[in-house]
Amino acid sequence: MNELEESRKKCYQCYRPLSSCMCRYVKPIETRTKFIILMHPKEFKKTKNGTGRLTHLSLPNSELYIDIDFSDHRAINALIDDDNNLCYVLYPGKNSLNLNQQKIEAEGKQVVIFIIDSTWPCSVKMLRLSKNIQNLPKVSFTHSKSSQFRIKEQPKEFCLSTIESTLSILELLNEQGAEEIAQGSFEHFLDPFTSMVEYQIGCASRSNESVRFIKRD
Repeated sequence: MNELEESRKKCYQCYRPLSSCMCRYVKPIETRTKFIILMHPKEFKKTKNGTGRLTHLSLPNSELYIDIDFSDHRAINALIDDDNNLCYVLYPGKNSLNLNQQKIEAEGKQVVIFIIDSTWPCSVKMLRLSKNIQNLPKVSFTHSKSSQFRIKEQPKEFCLSTIESTLSILELLNEQGAEEIAQGSFEHFLDPFTSMVEYQIGCASRSNESVRFIKRD
């Protein structure tokens, strides 16, 4: 397979071109918490820098669904309606349960956290349309990290990508005893993300060098 053919073919796990597949960097983490990633269709099309799918690949106990309005989504409503589940949506707000200050009192139930994988304006619309998700109690966290997403401008200084937000949640749940994850696992959780960022920066750098070369010529 030559380079052109490889660039046209796609990995159907991370949905990136085979030439920049990030699957080899994925180090899956087993979790007690179930994560449901709600991906906006626009994010699905971002084959170069989407992190929702990398998050899903990194968490065996996760599901990923693509849509804007999930109100009538059968699988999601089954999770919400199951009395054995305790469901939350990751979303900031004054009434949200802040994991830095409070623990989730699961009382033997399966904790399910819905994560909206979208830009901020699109996530607002998704939550507004998806009445079933909108009615869930909200969970949030406070942090002081800056995103490592150097190839994408974040709307605010401390906004994080989907995979970075998920890591923050897992670290807090682990501190609270809700998870039993070895610290070394956290150290490699972002490997596919950081490798993707470095790859995209390298591509941009090579592209800029080519442009300068053409101009000099």
